[in-house]
Parts: sequence; C-alpha cells; structure tokens
Amino acid sequence: MLTASPELPGKAFAAARRLGAMTTTGAHQEAAGTPDRAWLWWGRRRSVALDVGLGALSALECGLEGVGFAEKAALPVPFGVLFGLLVGAVLVVRRRWPIAVVLVSIATTPAEIGFLLGVVGLYTLAASEVPRRIIALLAGTQLAATFIVTFVDVRQGVDTAEFDPGPWYVPLMAVLVSLGLTAPPVLFGLYIGARRRLMESLRERADSLEQELSLLADRAEERAQWARQEERTRIAREMHDVVAHRVSLMVVHAAALQAVALKDPQKAVKNAALVGDMGRQALTELREMLGVLRSGEDVLAARPGGAAASAAFAAEAPAPLAAVGAAAAAAAAAAAADDGPCLADIEVLVGQSRQTGLVVELSVHGEARGYAPEVEQTAFRVVQEALTNVHKHAAGARVTVRLAHRDAEVAMQVENGAPDVSGGAADAGLPSGGNGLVGMRERVTALGGVFVSGPTDAGGFRVSAVLPAVGVGEGAA
Repeated sequence: MLTASPELPGKAFAAARRLGAMTTTGAHQEAAGTPDRAWLWWGRRRSVALDVGLGALSALECGLEGVGFAEKAALPVPFGVLFGLLVGAVLVVRRRWPIAVVLVSIATTPAEIGFLLGVVGLYTLAASEVPRRIIALLAGTQLAATFIVTFVDVRQGVDTAEFDPGPWYVPLMAVLVSLGLTAPPVLFGLYIGARRRLMESLRERADSLEQELSLLADRAEERAQWARQEERTRIAREMHDVVAHRVSLMVVHAAALQAVALKDPQKAVKNAALVGDMGRQALTELREMLGVLRSGEDVLAARPGGAAASAAFAAEAPAPLAAVGAAAAAAAAAAAADDGPCLADIEVLVGQSRQTGLVVELSVHGEARGYAPEVEQTAFRVVQEALTNVHKHAAGARVTVRLAHRDAEVAMQVENGAPDVSGGAADAGLPSGGNGLVGMRERVTALGGVFVSGPTDAGGFRVSAVLPAVGVGEGAA
C-alpha cells in the first residue's frame, strides 16, 4: 500500500512554481514597464530624452562652430549658424541611422564642425549590429579625414609661429588628435555592443531555463497526481485482499452454523468459534494496515530499501521532482513491508479453507528458499484471492493448489472443478466487486511476472502466476 502523503508532491510543485517566479528575466521586467510603441524606434522615454538632449547639445556646438566656418568661407554668419544647427541635430537619429550620422560627420570634418557628432556617431555605430567591415571602413575614413584636417591646421599654425618645432611635430600631433577623436569611441562602442549581445544571450538562456522549469513543474504535478492515484489503488487492493478473504470465510462459516445449529450443536459451537477467530484475524490485519498508513514517514525512515530508492531518485531527477521520488520510494517500501504474509503462510491459508468444508489439495514442488518480501506477499495474495473466488463462485468444488520453486522463478496455480452442491454445500450469497482478478494481475505484472486466468474445459476455473525469483538480498536493490 502507498504510505506517502499526497501533500509531499504538492509541496514540491509549489516550490517549483516559486523558483520559476524568481527566474523572471530582465527582458520580462523591461517588457512589463515598456510604454506603447508610439516612441518610434526608441521604445523608452529615457532613450528619447537622451538622444534629444545629445542632439540639442550637438546642435548648439555646431551652431557656435558654424560662425567660424562662415567667416572662413566668406559666407553670411546666419547661414553658418543655421548650417551648424542642422548638422548637429542629425545626432537625434543616431540609433535608427548610425551610418548616416557618421557619414554626415565625415562630410563636415573639413569644415571643422561637429566634434561631438563624430564621437557619439562612431560610438553608436560600433555598438550597433552593423557588420564589422562597414564599421572599420567608416572609422578608417573618419580617422583619415581627421588626420588630414588636423595636419593642415597644425602645419598652418607652425608656419605662422616664430619657432620651428621640428619635422616630426606636425605628423605626430595629427596622429594623436585623429586617434584621440576616433579610437576611444570605436573601442568603447565595440565593448558596449559585445556586452549588450552577451546580456541578450543570457536573457534568452534564462527564458529557456524558465520554460524548462515550467515543464518540470508540470511534470511534477503529473507525478503527484499519479502518486495519489497509485496510493488510492494500492490501498484499495490491500483492503480488498485483507477483508475479502476473511469476511468470505466468516460468511461461509456463518452459513454452515445456520444449517447445523439445531441438528448438531457441537458443530455449531465449533463453527461459531471459527467465525470469531476469523473476525479477530481480520481486525488484526486491518489495524496493522491502518497503523502503517498513519506512520508512513516512520516506515520510510526505518526501511533502508525505501531510503535508498528515494536517494537514488533525488540524485537523478531535478529538484522539483525529488519530493515525488521520495513519495514513490515510500510507496515501494510500504508495499514491501517485511511483516506481511509469506509463502509459509499458504499452508495455514489452505487449512482455513478446509475448515469450511472445502476440499483443497496442496502440492509443493522444488526446494523452498527465501525470496524478497514483495515476491512472497504477491504469491500469498494470489493464492488467497483465488481461494476467495472459489468460496464465492464454486461452492463444494474440489480445489488444487500447486506451488513450484524453480531456479529463476516461483510459480503458483489454483484450479477448481465445477461447483458441486450434491454434498450439501450451497452458495453463501457472497457479493463480488469484480476487482479480484484485476488486483492479482496488477500485483504480478508490477514485479515483472506473468498472470493467466480463465475457465477450464471441465467447467472449473484456473488461476496461474509466475514471479521472478528475486532473493532476499536483491529485493532492496
């Protein structure tokens, strides 16, 4: 019978759900707080504020630099200021069109307008998903343009100076200025882009793990439902095996007692004593079974086989399913309780049936040896249920019980002839739930055995079962 409480798998399922809730990724949190997509390509208000602020600052810088450009080009100052404002404002679209921003920066480099535009544009380009070869081409073009403009400005300054700094000064200053305005934003942008891609990869991995965890939680819930159903099935089977046989014998004895009460008082007294013994035995077995149900956790802790099974399952299964594994191990441990019936009790079982007037022949072939508790219990229950069916459906029939000990298996067979009421036996009117053969088959197949049942040519019925001969030391393994 299954002794694990159904609350244990439920707790495992709840823990899995809590763990799934804690793995909510930043992408989910960001999506939860994202406004509507009316913000064009930005998606968030702070991105709009940042780009508009940078655009305004760049427009202000380019507007001031446009004054000098207008003076050098002999153009009206308002034209130079307007030109600078338009060029600087291009920075607002840096996220959508980073290549266009860099191209505008390269085009205005000879006019010495838009240093902020060039730095921020190169950073945005390097951090974007643009192919690396395009980034290298545009960055190289910006570097060359800046080098040429700086070289020309420094040479003009040296020519008007009163001292000669040497031939190395002009190219050195041009290299330093061009690298200083180009390399840092490109390198920083590449770093930010790589970091952003890494974070996206981690978010995707977290989403995948969350989905897997959800699947595991669903599987844990299914396992919990299966465990509860298995528990109910095992309890029903044990109750049927314990109660049906004893009560069936009590009903048979009570019927015989009623028949001989006036004719043979001594036999009536004997039958009454047998009914009392059967009732006490049935109560004892019921108390033992209910005691195991109430102390399932203690039974699991006391049985090395159950603890080993639980540990093995917990080591192999994910955390949400470990509790369900413990429940299954508890069920197996309780089902294989060492204090249950065994093969040696079959003789007592046959004797009880004989006391009701049933003619039962017991034959044992092979040398008896120790088997695993679950094997002996299953063999006993098969014979017990078969004899119970004889009492219910074949009153007065002759019964043959065969038990064979073989090298790799143990076999049992219960065969009865056609009902014979000529000798005074009568049907006791025992009800049948139709679960006896089903329960026997479930028990046998659960151990990897073979179960066959059906009518015989002589009008009787035969029940046969073969179980693998698992030794006592192998049962827990």
